[in-house]
Amino acid sequence: MAQFQEVMRQQLESSMHAELEKLLGTAKGAKAEVSKKDFEGFRKLFHRFLQVKGPSVEWPKINRPPEESIQPYDKIKAKGLPDNIADSLNKLVVVKLNGGLGTSMGCKGPKSLISVRNENTFLDLTVQQIEHLNKTYNADVPLVLMNSFNTDEDTKKILQKYTHHRVKIHTFNQSRYPRINKESLLPVAKDMAMTGENADVWYPPGHGDIYASFFNSGLLEQLIAEGKEYIFVSNIDNLGATVDLYILNHLVSQPNGKRCEFIMEVTDKTRADVKGGTLIQYDGKLRLLEIAQVPKAHVDEFKSVSKFKIFNTNNLWISLSAIKRLQEQNAMDMEIIVNPKTLDGGLNVIQLETAVGAAIKCFDNAMGINVPRSRFLPVKTTSDLLLVMSNLYSLEAGSLTMSEKREFPTTPHVKLGSSFTKVQEYLTRFESIPDMLELDHLTVSGDVTFGKHVSLKGTVIIIANHGDRIDIPAGSLLENKIVSGNLRILDH
Repeated sequence: MAQFQEVMRQQLESSMHAELEKLLGTAKGAKAEVSKKDFEGFRKLFHRFLQVKGPSVEWPKINRPPEESIQPYDKIKAKGLPDNIADSLNKLVVVKLNGGLGTSMGCKGPKSLISVRNENTFLDLTVQQIEHLNKTYNADVPLVLMNSFNTDEDTKKILQKYTHHRVKIHTFNQSRYPRINKESLLPVAKDMAMTGENADVWYPPGHGDIYASFFNSGLLEQLIAEGKEYIFVSNIDNLGATVDLYILNHLVSQPNGKRCEFIMEVTDKTRADVKGGTLIQYDGKLRLLEIAQVPKAHVDEFKSVSKFKIFNTNNLWISLSAIKRLQEQNAMDMEIIVNPKTLDGGLNVIQLETAVGAAIKCFDNAMGINVPRSRFLPVKTTSDLLLVMSNLYSLEAGSLTMSEKREFPTTPHVKLGSSFTKVQEYLTRFESIPDMLELDHLTVSGDVTFGKHVSLKGTVIIIANHGDRIDIPAGSLLENKIVSGNLRILDH
């Protein structure tokens, strides 16, 4: 049986090899070289995909991480900062994952170009934060954007507006991998074109691709040559992921033999985060465990807040020289995420992906730092957008901080219904963003609009039934209220 499986695997690999070669034959000019490197990475991933048998973790071997491997942020902060923090900053590069589109929020183009606060986009805020650091400490922290083929062109056009800012901006592109037919396990693409019938046959293979594509771009080498030592990587839509000087200082002040090559910022789980990846001890190494790797019988246990208390924010601090070493040794080992999709024509395909945090087990002296929740402020939906646009936060030098006027540091739970999903529609439903300083919970469902200067406090639930509409009048104060039925305000 094993011999038969091996023969099947070899046949699949050689068929894949032939198909990829055929595709490369249709590539032209400089793009052919890029595609060749991309396909080398895809071949390795496909080879590993065929080798994998069963779940990637054995549940009984999972242990809680040792106490010292996840440090509380307060302990890191207690060390204080040296006088020459600019020297540490000059060793740092900020990398933002910028491969995603704004489609889930009803927007065309890169997600990073959506306005989130006072007409500032995610990208504007990022540039402002780093420029502020560079000016304040007379430092030279560059910004690197990892784009995908979906976002590269639009992002590059917009970068011209930052020419006179005190931030050097570099970009590199994620790989472009072929989606494969779920049945035949062969590429759906017929040639290297990206338009027409080929529009949806390619995909960027998850943020775990950062290591190979950063290395292949030549930018990694260039930054090392400029004296850079660490990257701070985060999702561009996480508005809490700003450069933290205490974590940076902890990294650069380690003794040489004990240099920490990888820090993952984790934070305490709440009921809203039960699906987030967590850190475990496995085979003597710190390892990221994602829900996709958990055997079905143990999913509830994985979601429990009592056993797995923390989750990965995807704010990561990683040594550049360690990435170079692991890439050169071909030793970067990340679990494969098999992501099933259905194309518009109904064809079932799979895309093979990896996650950046999964490489933690490959790095020396890796650790987690349990950071305050404020460092995890992702904007994935218009419900999140409402929070960051409101008076719960103040904006200074590109950074959002919770208003001192809010009595407790937790963010309210906001759930806007399907009428608010798209940004344009959401914006038309608020004449101005309500006062939410004393809000605990907001649920809005159906055709609802808000007038100017509305105040929401405690728990507010507004439900317009199908065919009804509710207009919340200007200047209203809703405190611990349920509003349902029909409420129309007509201009006269």
